[in-house]
Amino acid sequence: QVQLVESGGGLVQAGGSLRLSCAASGRIFSMNAMAWYRQAPGKQRELVAAISNGGYTNYADSVKGRFTISRDNAKNTVHLQMNSLKPEDTAVYYCNAAIVERPYRGSIDCWGQGTQVTVSS
Repeated sequence: QVQLVESGGGLVQAGGSLRLSCAASGRIFSMNAMAWYRQAPGKQRELVAAISNGGYTNYADSVKGRFTISRDNAKNTVHLQMNSLKPEDTAVYYCNAAIVERPYRGSIDCWGQGTQVTVSS
């Protein structure tokens, strides 16, 4: 069974930085797209950033120029460097990955448990 575990959340002042990490473990043959989502209280979960297995990235307009997603395929990890944080970035951040457990099989959609990011003004 595949597991995603996030780390790096916390409390930071506006203008500060945080780096989130997500490590995948378990039966992993390969990993396709990986992404970070977030959900603020009373709001729907939204895509923050995504990265393909080839390194192509995509960002929400609200974080472009401030956040950077990266991955290490050898370590089955994905990171989110968050700079110039704003109070509106406060949310629970979730790691997501499309994981192939066996050759010639389709990918499964996996989620982490979430990590809280709080930005104070």
